[in-house]
Amino acid sequence: MVEPVGNHYVIARPVYSENAFNEEHEKLHRYHKTFWDHLKHYFSCSPQRVKKIALNLFPVISWLPAYRFREWVLSDIVSGINTGLVAVLQGLAFALLVNVPPSYGLYAAFFPVLVYFIFGTSRHISVGPFPVLSLMVGGVVTRLVPDDSIGNGNSTNISAINDERVMVAASVTFLSGIVQLLLGIFRFGFIVIYLSQSLISGFTTAAAIHVLVSQLKFMFQLPVPGFNKPFGIIYTLESIFSQITETNVADLVTSLVVLLIVFVVKEMNDRYKEKLPTPIPIELLVTVLAALVSHFVNFEEKFNVAVSFLSLRFQTPVAPDVGILQNCIGDGISIAIVGFAVAFSVAKVYSIKHDYPLDGNQELIAFGLGNIVGGSFKGFASSTALSRSGVQESTGGKTQIAGIISSVIVLVVILAIGFLLAPLQKSVLASLALGNLKGMLMQFKEVGILWRKDKYDCFRCGTPTTVCMFVHSPSCTVLANVGRSNIYRNRKDYTDIYEPEGVKIFRCSSPIFFANIEFFREKLITVGFNPLRVLRKRNKALRKIRKMLKKGELRVTPKGLVCMANPMYESDEELDNNKIEELDQPTIMTDLPIRINWSTDLPPGITVPQVNIHSIILDFSSVSFLDFSAMTVLRKTLKEFVRLNIDVYIAGAHGGLLDKLERSAFFDEEIKPSMFFLTIHDAVLHILLKKDIAKQERILHTISVFKCKRPRMLLTWKLSNPA
Repeated sequence: MVEPVGNHYVIARPVYSENAFNEEHEKLHRYHKTFWDHLKHYFSCSPQRVKKIALNLFPVISWLPAYRFREWVLSDIVSGINTGLVAVLQGLAFALLVNVPPSYGLYAAFFPVLVYFIFGTSRHISVGPFPVLSLMVGGVVTRLVPDDSIGNGNSTNISAINDERVMVAASVTFLSGIVQLLLGIFRFGFIVIYLSQSLISGFTTAAAIHVLVSQLKFMFQLPVPGFNKPFGIIYTLESIFSQITETNVADLVTSLVVLLIVFVVKEMNDRYKEKLPTPIPIELLVTVLAALVSHFVNFEEKFNVAVSFLSLRFQTPVAPDVGILQNCIGDGISIAIVGFAVAFSVAKVYSIKHDYPLDGNQELIAFGLGNIVGGSFKGFASSTALSRSGVQESTGGKTQIAGIISSVIVLVVILAIGFLLAPLQKSVLASLALGNLKGMLMQFKEVGILWRKDKYDCFRCGTPTTVCMFVHSPSCTVLANVGRSNIYRNRKDYTDIYEPEGVKIFRCSSPIFFANIEFFREKLITVGFNPLRVLRKRNKALRKIRKMLKKGELRVTPKGLVCMANPMYESDEELDNNKIEELDQPTIMTDLPIRINWSTDLPPGITVPQVNIHSIILDFSSVSFLDFSAMTVLRKTLKEFVRLNIDVYIAGAHGGLLDKLERSAFFDEEIKPSMFFLTIHDAVLHILLKKDIAKQERILHTISVFKCKRPRMLLTWKLSNPA
């Protein structure tokens, strides 16, 4: 290994060709599996493989037996009740987007939840109607059963049209479920990576505008036909404004009052979420109040408002209409992909937050079966809504038991108390639907930010052509020094290698962008460890130590911390959901009487994973491109390592990449430009110098302490050893 001389190093080695290098250094010949090897393994059968397949196909088998009944059941019940009430109201409201009677929204909020409980892998998402997906189904309904077919508008004709529309919605939902199921069976769960966060944000924001315009006819109570053609939104607005003088004032006033109340209370929920034990259920309160006022004031007769006319009973399962399926194949595929992409994105947020794995292929199977069952019972396409899932998680939901409780609430409404909502105005439901669009509409402000940071990402359309420009699964390898020079190669290929202790060198051999950044992160974690998991464990340990010190259960001694009571082993669910974000912050020990050394034994009852790495070098010499989505994930991952006192270095990055990082505000107090080095060897020598200096400082400190404590012994040693 070439040693540094001060801040310089000198290399003296032969000029190598590839052949000459391999002749001098023995290269290992590794066997690479063929397609047939993979196929043979895939179709192999053994008791262990059967068990693994069963656990993968039915995730409920793995987590339900381990359910902590006493610790979790109360939280799941409270969460399920709150989520169920929101699911009822959103189901009724989103049915208007599908252009079917409101009661059918409850079927979409009931059946998919039961299926997901058995087959799903997320513990926190609330399965059911989603406004964007409902709008997409509504577009198919309007195209195949247009408003013009209502004719003279008598009750018999309207009832027949509604039945036909319900059948269209159910058939396209069934088809989307078949598509999702097939994609899951054939392991196409990776398709979600081709939808960047920028693309999803742009799509949902545009859809939110369509939802807003589609609900205006209910708020004004105007007979506006559906325009399922290019620029249909403009024709809809033209129709609304041409009839604006015929607006039902009672419906309009009710809508505006409901919208104002919902927006104000939702803002309060967001602003004071850490102080509130549970979000204020404003949708429920507004709905109950509006139904009571409408009933006792008799709005329908006095002001001619449009009410829901809920007819609640379970529908017998029906087979999809083959003729409808033939006319909506493309719609079924797009609904399947968008529904899965949105649900998986939300589920991923909570899986990262609560540190458990997700299986994209199994999620496809779960949502596919949910839509097949829901479509058979005349429901419409389901996914998840961030607001509803937020309620389930923030109110203490631990598992999908909360989902089962929420489905029981929906069942009670369907079978017992749904008739109480019959006087509810459609304008109220429309306002509730718009109240859930706040988050999507606020994404407009991201356009300006993204334009300033990455104009290319702002315009990216996410098409297969774009994806083909880059690499989906980059070649990621761990490097080592070969021949004790400045040459670094794959450590699996050579026998004569040198790896500095505690240093890992990681190479990514392709551009890094939205479609492969998660693959890159998973490979990096495999090489080292999961930094977020270790960081949370350390912060949990510090909380426990502070708590024990305060109670007198720990005592600080010259030998370290001594436990004065019986150890109590902490639970992973010990902390409140509202405080879990604090676990992702850097560890702070300034308030402790002793600095914790994580490599030594901790007090009994506290365990933290050991970390044997002190430095990571990322070789970016082959990284020609880094988009904004990848930059965000990379920055977050690097912060997680830095907060564990792991030194991270990036070697070989070209100047254009550094300029882009600077423009995108990539650097801060934790991520600094000083982590960039010209070559891997520069970074390695910097680490060796840094560790050597630190070692010398520790030796000098030890000698200094030794001199202060034992001066006579030191003097005797010097006299007897004059050299």
